[in-house]
Amino acid sequence: MDKIAITAGTLYVIVLLRAGGTFAVGWLAGAGARRSRFSERISSAKFQRAERAIQRWGAPVVAVSFLTVGFQTAANFLAGSMRMPLPRYLPALFLGGAAWALVYATAGLGVLKVLGRLFAEQTALGVSAVAVLLLAVCGLVVYRRRRAARSTAGVAAEES
Repeated sequence: MDKIAITAGTLYVIVLLRAGGTFAVGWLAGAGARRSRFSERISSAKFQRAERAIQRWGAPVVAVSFLTVGFQTAANFLAGSMRMPLPRYLPALFLGGAAWALVYATAGLGVLKVLGRLFAEQTALGVSAVAVLLLAVCGLVVYRRRRAARSTAGVAAEES
């Protein structure tokens, strides 16, 4: 149990620093954009409505984003660039970060333990399992890219 607590605590500190840093970079990027030639677009009524919605309802999105893969960085960056108030952002960061740390500390350690035991006791089976996992991930990536390319081609054909 101590191993999980130490791992979760370490991961929690890491996620707070990483996500908080991403939020800060987004905040600075948003400030820079407001002073750039894009400031006219940013001050449009539509953009300001979106900004108010994120400021008000973005905290649950930020918190849930920690349970996704790939969306969490974008959510934190956008929360910063859209100037989500810190009293709304920080609870979402703390809650979502805690959930992320616990999931990775428990499931992550469990998977590593199983893989370690598999490699130690049956190396060929361990290598095979990793190879199958990598092939499945590669297949999924190829499938998604082809599907996206087909839908892009379909949209382009409809526009012609």
